[in-house]
Amino acid sequence: MSRRYITTAIPYVNSKPHLGFAMELVQADVMARHWEAAHRAGKPPQRSARLHPHRVAGLLDLPVDRESTRMGDRGSRRRQRGPCPLDGPEYSPDGAWLYLNTEEYASQAGRAQLARIPAEGGRMERLVQSESVDWFPHLSPDGESASYLSFPPGTVGHPPDLDVQVRLVRTADWLQVVASFPLFGGQGTLNVNSWSPDSRRFGFVAYPSERRQGGSTPLSLGP
Repeated sequence: MSRRYITTAIPYVNSKPHLGFAMELVQADVMARHWEAAHRAGKPPQRSARLHPHRVAGLLDLPVDRESTRMGDRGSRRRQRGPCPLDGPEYSPDGAWLYLNTEEYASQAGRAQLARIPAEGGRMERLVQSESVDWFPHLSPDGESASYLSFPPGTVGHPPDLDVQVRLVRTADWLQVVASFPLFGGQGTLNVNSWSPDSRRFGFVAYPSERRQGGSTPLSLGP
């Protein structure tokens, strides 16, 4: 059986818990157990979903110059070594790159920037240079577009209740913003990959407020 991977969101709660926090972890665990059972029985799984890599079992050590990201069994715990925190890793559709947030380029702790590193380990590459604090890079399934969330300059972490921007770029040039969508939101607006399978839409969440009535908002990239 070939090695298989699963990615889940960071399992922490910074507001009232809801079903979504548990659902993703349970789904990932069910899939992992299904693959393991099929492997023991010597039969391939009936279905094989396209998943971004995250080691189902064992440890993943990924050297990044001085740093190393380590993920525990089934991704249930994470340890980081080195002076630079890495957060929110997500693999590119072709599995060649790991896209993430890092404080490597930040002037102050908690002010994240976007970067990527080769899947086999190597030198980190900065994707965007801006005064804003940028989080959650998500690539479309075809690998041609990406979305991310931009917080105001000076923001520490990714808190709620701020005027933020969802930004759309082409992966060939991350510095050129194709479209920008101002909204009232923050934490939870774009934490996980929300692209449609055809790479023409992605979803994000705006908070309800007196300034802006928000909700789950689909974005269309074409007719």
